[in-house]
Amino acid sequence: MARLDRYMLSQLLLLFGFFALVLVALFWINRAVVLFDRLIGDGQSALVFLEFTALGLPKLITTVLPIAAFAGAVYVTNRMSSEAEITVLQSTGSSPWRLARPVFIYGLCVALMMSVLSHFLVPMAQAQLNQRETEISQNVTASLLREGRFLHPTENVTFYTRLIDEDGVLRDVFLSDRRKPTEGVIYTAAEAYLVRNGPGTTLIMVDGLAQRMNKADKRLATANFRDFSFDISSLVKQTADSNLVVPNIVTPRLLTDWDRISDRTGDSIGIIAEELHSRFAQPLFCIVAAMVGFATLLLGGFSRFGIWREVAIAFGMLVAIDGIRGAMVNSVRADAALWPLMYVPSAVGALLVVGMLWHLSNPGRFRRRRSAA
Repeated sequence: MARLDRYMLSQLLLLFGFFALVLVALFWINRAVVLFDRLIGDGQSALVFLEFTALGLPKLITTVLPIAAFAGAVYVTNRMSSEAEITVLQSTGSSPWRLARPVFIYGLCVALMMSVLSHFLVPMAQAQLNQRETEISQNVTASLLREGRFLHPTENVTFYTRLIDEDGVLRDVFLSDRRKPTEGVIYTAAEAYLVRNGPGTTLIMVDGLAQRMNKADKRLATANFRDFSFDISSLVKQTADSNLVVPNIVTPRLLTDWDRISDRTGDSIGIIAEELHSRFAQPLFCIVAAMVGFATLLLGGFSRFGIWREVAIAFGMLVAIDGIRGAMVNSVRADAALWPLMYVPSAVGALLVVGMLWHLSNPGRFRRRRSAA
């Protein structure tokens, strides 16, 4: 590798690391506030919060990498242009294609990071995250042992206990079950006990009242009971295989036997094809993001009024390219044979970059055409 390539590559990677760190911190703080409020509010410990945060980082980083690659290329190109380094290099005979080579290598480095994340780390982390969410959601006992608050273990179910004794006895219990659309039931009891029953959990209420409201004929039926058992395991949807979904499967397993994967996950072949090829298209988009930022600023040249116009144009190009990708997703999901469409955005970005670099390499051709006209 030539000295010029090493110099520009070191500057690009340094700024890329800075922008990636700042963007990950900003996105992480925004997500961590919501996650902290949800987990700690549900009675989970700080260790669970740290675990969930760590498992969510790989997916967060994949969102940040293309933006950081673009920002690093723009910053380095602008600094070299403002300090006349690019002018000196061009005066010594370095063509735009030669100047773009270290930026392309820089894009390949970012694409390699994205490949490792999208093919392995993100699916593994998401599978573990879904498994931990399932374990916590199924821990009904922990979610109900909170006194003085109205809790909602699941939709249309409300639970309240005024006091929990040191021996685990629940005092003044209220349980409202409105899951059936035709009737609602309210249980109140002086005390209750949570008892493990194999894999399930049973709530035993003592000295209470059951009120059943029939919504069809507007009739209320009441019944006093000395003791009553209520299986609260049904309050949480059992999702033992919730982590077996296409986004949670590593790429080597997605390369073969789509029919078996479709049967086990319930997803169509088109969804599997879209997920697989999007993992290969994401690294290519990182290369395009870096090259678009470099080529646009190089085409704009030096200006005393700043580079904001060129940055806005380059960013608009990336948004338009990403918009094309969003339009292709539904087509591929509907028909797996259309998987080449997932690479159209990267191809469009590559054509734009080639066009800008070719224009920079042949500026006299357009001038001659204007003179002839």
